[in-house]
Amino acid sequence: MTPNPSIHYRIAIADAHAHRFEVTLTVPAPEERQVLSLPVWIPGSYLVREFSRHLGAVSARQGPREVEIHQTAKNRWEADCVGRAALVVTCTVYAFDTSVRAAFLDAQRGFFNGTGLCLRAHGKEHLPHRVELTGLPAGWQVATGMAPVEGGGEVYESADYDELVDHPFELGPFWRGEFVAGGVTHEFVVAGALPVFDGERLLRDTQRICEAQIAFWHCNKGKPPMGRYVFMLNCVDDGYGGLEHRASTALIAARRDLPRLGQTDVGDGYVKLLGLISHEYFHTWNVKRLRPDVFARYDYEQENYTDLLWFFEGFTSYYDDLFLVRAGLIDESRYLKLIAQTFTQVLSAPGRKHQSVARSSLEAWTKYYRQDENTPNAVVSYYAKGAMVALALDLSLRGAERASSLDELMRGLWKDTGGGPVSEERILAKLADLGGEALAQTLSTWVHGTEDLPLPQLLERMGLRWGHDKPTLAQRLGVRVTEADGVVTVKQVLLEGAGLAAGLSAGDEIVACNGWRVRKFEDLPLMLNPVDPQRLSLLVTRDQRMLTLSMALPTQDSAARPVCLGPLDKAPARAQSLRRAWLGG
Repeated sequence: MTPNPSIHYRIAIADAHAHRFEVTLTVPAPEERQVLSLPVWIPGSYLVREFSRHLGAVSARQGPREVEIHQTAKNRWEADCVGRAALVVTCTVYAFDTSVRAAFLDAQRGFFNGTGLCLRAHGKEHLPHRVELTGLPAGWQVATGMAPVEGGGEVYESADYDELVDHPFELGPFWRGEFVAGGVTHEFVVAGALPVFDGERLLRDTQRICEAQIAFWHCNKGKPPMGRYVFMLNCVDDGYGGLEHRASTALIAARRDLPRLGQTDVGDGYVKLLGLISHEYFHTWNVKRLRPDVFARYDYEQENYTDLLWFFEGFTSYYDDLFLVRAGLIDESRYLKLIAQTFTQVLSAPGRKHQSVARSSLEAWTKYYRQDENTPNAVVSYYAKGAMVALALDLSLRGAERASSLDELMRGLWKDTGGGPVSEERILAKLADLGGEALAQTLSTWVHGTEDLPLPQLLERMGLRWGHDKPTLAQRLGVRVTEADGVVTVKQVLLEGAGLAAGLSAGDEIVACNGWRVRKFEDLPLMLNPVDPQRLSLLVTRDQRMLTLSMALPTQDSAARPVCLGPLDKAPARAQSLRRAWLGG
């Protein structure tokens, strides 16, 4: 039997200084009217990003004959073909997005996702798709999870279009290392690191995370669901983020957060990076295989709605830092500080009272991914509160008379579905099997309602005390500010706060407090009147006008306060045992 011909993309560096790739698409045996389109979004990042805005002129030919090609929509073209000769389509793509979602090219580095460069040939998506890289500068390497074609140079092949766009490419003279976890080779490439970067330590610590997660999902039986895995980390002066893929992840982090040669401590920046690595790797199972049933096949031309991101992102956010303590990379005290920060983030935002995590997921396309000055008042994070829901559910299962755990729920869903699509009904049914119908109903209430979770009581069962630290001045005022070059600007004003009651607005510049010039927000407490420290007068500028606003500063007890966690004195033996099992996995 003759194998199916493949769709072929030749991706060349057209002009690194102008940040332009040239992409040549070859479609064998095209349709008489061959439709082509470019995705408007990339799975894992729920915002219509309009990648087609970066495409230059699109031209086409069949052999020596030019083919008329019509643009019929913002991201769609139709080519008038004659006969079955291969259709060859050429375009340039502007690539200057340093995020993990799109494409980037300059003289030092290249990166791309297929969603930003590779036109989809409608009706041909099921065919094998090949990527050939040409024109790479001397000394540049290639990293991708896509399988290389033997003897083909820089040629790679995927089974179909879905797989093609799920394999990003990193290009350049980057650092490279590898390790084995669960019998699978894991590659780690790092671009833009400082010379003092300790790559061996990063490999060791990442290996511990990967081994812990593989053991979690597969109970030390069998290999993970990919034949090879690639971490691609781009180091920048200031940045943070990641995007998961089926056999790789693209990461961005501040280069100062990487481990350094001779350094043995675990700084906050490095813990943040390890948490990001843990988060994206956990997605290999939870969202890339286990996934919302509506994501069984992606529609690349419009929003794909689900109200389950509280599970796929929120529960992943719960496990990311938990695996740092289970892998022995941080201790219990450090972990408790991390989850207390999550609690503070959620509880300090009034939006939690107005939006459920299920609705936050559904509205991610218009709200969570389009944040503005009103976001804390209208939106709850399905990442952060979803993690709190996961914790509350885990502790409820562990403390029940018929003890179970969230670990068992996750593994049970993986086994029952064969690592496939799931619905909320299936999640609740599995939970009912483990913890009873009442707990399943409770979870439904948590994710569709807006009430605060009973975490203080649940944590007490683990021998932990829920407390509060002293609030910052910004928390007492109910504002969030930015500072630059001695200018303090109000970024957000929270509902029910003193700042809102006094008339502060986003965009106001705080010029003075009680007659003293303000250059750093942290200096405001020095300007309070000791005779009446609860009253203050702010001079602000708004649209070139000077305004004087008077406000009553809430007491520390009445203001939103940061959460802190610590062990109970003389915690019962059962509570200590439950906590060890929870943190130890």
